[in-house]
Order: sequence, then C-alpha cells, then structure tokens
Amino acid sequence: MGKELGVLEPAFTIKEQACITSPKGFKAAGIHAGIKRKRLDLGAIVCEVDASAAAVYTVNAFQAAPIKVTQDSLGVAGKLRGVVVNSGNANACTGQQGVMDAYAMRAKLAEQLGCPAHLVAVASTGVIGVMMPMEKVTQGIEELMPTLKERDTSFAEAILTTDTCTKQVEVTLEIEGKPVTIAGVAKGSGMIKPNMATMLAFVTTDAVIESEILQSLLWKTTDETFNMITVDGDTSTNDMVLVMASGKAAHAPLDMQHAEWAKFQQAFQYVCRELAKMIARDGEGATRLVEVVVEGADHEQEAQKIAKAVVGSSLVKTAVFGADPNWGRILCAVGYGAPSLRPESIDVYLGQVKVVEGSVPLPFDEEKAQVELKQEKVVIRLHLNRGHATATAWGCDLTYEYVRINASYRT
Repeated sequence: MGKELGVLEPAFTIKEQACITSPKGFKAAGIHAGIKRKRLDLGAIVCEVDASAAAVYTVNAFQAAPIKVTQDSLGVAGKLRGVVVNSGNANACTGQQGVMDAYAMRAKLAEQLGCPAHLVAVASTGVIGVMMPMEKVTQGIEELMPTLKERDTSFAEAILTTDTCTKQVEVTLEIEGKPVTIAGVAKGSGMIKPNMATMLAFVTTDAVIESEILQSLLWKTTDETFNMITVDGDTSTNDMVLVMASGKAAHAPLDMQHAEWAKFQQAFQYVCRELAKMIARDGEGATRLVEVVVEGADHEQEAQKIAKAVVGSSLVKTAVFGADPNWGRILCAVGYGAPSLRPESIDVYLGQVKVVEGSVPLPFDEEKAQVELKQEKVVIRLHLNRGHATATAWGCDLTYEYVRINASYRT
C-alpha cells in the first residue's frame, strides 16, 4: 500500500461540513417512501450533465439485482445522469422478479430525468430475500424529484441501515488554478469484509476526467482503502462504490500524464480512505476503531494479507474489546495470513508499547498496554523486518452488542 498519501503535505483542503452535492453540477435528496417503518429509505443523486462514471462491485457470487442493472448501465458508455438508492430492502436473492424490479427503478428515474435508461444506476441495501415493494418505490421516485437540491444532507441519511451515523467526506483542491471539489458519502456497519463490505459508497467530483481513467483510478484506490476494511468477515451481496464526475471544473482532462494528476489522486484517495475508516469505526456494536499497520514486508500483497488477517481475527477483535494485551492472538493471525512467512523476526507494538521483538516476548507494562487498547483508535503495528513494503487495514472490536443487533436484524 505504501505510505498514506496526504499525511505530510496534503494538496487539498478538508471541508468540515461535507456534502455529496458540493461539486458543481449535482443535486440530491432523500425521503421516506415506506420501505422502512419510519426512517428515510429512498434517495437519488442527479447530475445536470452526462457525468463520466465508474464503479466497483461485490465479489459475492449472489450479486443483488441492482448490481447487475448498474453494470448494464455503465457498460453502454460509462456515463450517468443519476443513481437511485434505497435502504431497508437489498433486492438480493429475489430471482428474475428482483431483476425486473431493479430495471423498473432505473426506468422510473430515467423517465423523471428525461434521459435514456442506461444513464441511470441503481443501488439497494437492507434485508436479503424480500421482494421490493415497487408501488412504494415508484411513487417515492416521483416524490423525490421536487425535493432535489444543491445542498443536501438527506441522501446520506436515506442510505443507512444499522449505521449509527452518516458518513461524509469532502475536499477541495486546485487544478490549473481552478477549484475542484471531491465529495463522498457511504453507508456500512455490518456484514463488512474485503472485498468489499456491506457497504455503498458514492463519490462525486466536478473534475474533468474520462470514464476509463476514472475506472482505473477507482480500481487502484479501492484496493488500498475499501478493500482493506473488515467488521465481521461477511462479504455482502450488494456492495458498490460508484463515482460520477461532472466535468464542470472546466480544466484540461485529467490523466496520468497531467502535471497535477498526483494531486488529484491524493485527494481522491483521501476521500475513499476516510470513508472506509468511518465504516470500520461504525461497525455494528463497535466501541473502537482498530488500525493494523504492517511494515517491513517483502511485497505489498504480503503486507496486505497479514494486515487483513490480524484486523479480521475474531480473537484479536475480542481482545481489543476487553483491553486484553494478548499479543499471541496477533502472531497467530500473522501466521495464517502469510503461511510462508519466516516467523523469527517480527516486532509487535500495541500503540506505543512494544510487546514482541524478533518474535520473542518482551517484558512490558501491562497497564500501559491496556491503556493503549482502550483508546478510541487502537493501533497495532507489526514490523516483519524483511523488506520495505507496507499496508494498513482497518476494522473494529467485536462486542456483545454486535450479537444483539444481528440476532434480531429482521425484527
């Protein structure tokens, strides 16, 4: 993964009041359509022009119907005018009727926008195996249109399920002296595991960038951000990250040869990384964000596998919840994360407390280690002393509350 971009000299400004519609050319809205009992459950992001678009999807074999529809839309020209999103119903494992319903959602928003159907994407999240209440959804899409606005926060609420908070990030930068904005919004709390997670993420920008370049950037960025988080080891049927670029900033098109490409890439990666971390921190029932940093690996893939194994270990997660500095669980996860690893040279830190050196236990202050494990952000650092590759993964602790939430998810 390399060192995190934007730490020393960020080429962008972070906005405190983030909003998915801040980039020029976008509007959004969220309403209660009746899919859920009370909370907002239907939303849309709309661009006033045909935006360059890119997406990545879940690797679960049971891809939900909206995934198939969005893939179909983007496969035509890589352009979008809008995306309609519902929460409360995943429209997954619903057979041919579910696919027809997802296409009907696409057609309805396209009708309201007066554009071809392939310029609309669809996303859903919620309970699996329940048919979509299409009468409510269709009427809801009609009701959405008059509520679309340029400064909207309701969309971020409409996509939530068991999340405890909205997740929004926004940065601004300059390209060729012109202001460019990148904004992101996400949902995700449970059924979170690379690749990707039960998560939906939407990123908008007014940068000028062709769809093919945007897709390449999204693939690379996803591998280093959304694919490096886990909450509970379950990969969902509905995961999607969708990006739309309006081009309203009116600079020369961005690509790898552009003099300010690195600046844009840095800002884009920051938005995705922060959204990923917000998802991990808001894991169902979680009390702590866990960050696992692997250094000194032979290659990036080795570092990533080990970081994911440690942050995804149920035993490590429960140890963090109990503030138990049981470093043996960490080394155990390292071992099955990279079975070919030479185990003689690993250093382990719990926050600032070094507990293992050269794979041999060190005397350490148990109380200081417990203090580190009680921080809101718990950092576990591993140095393999093999090479120069690094990777970082994010997750959360595993609590009694997680069991309570998921034992009664449908009720």
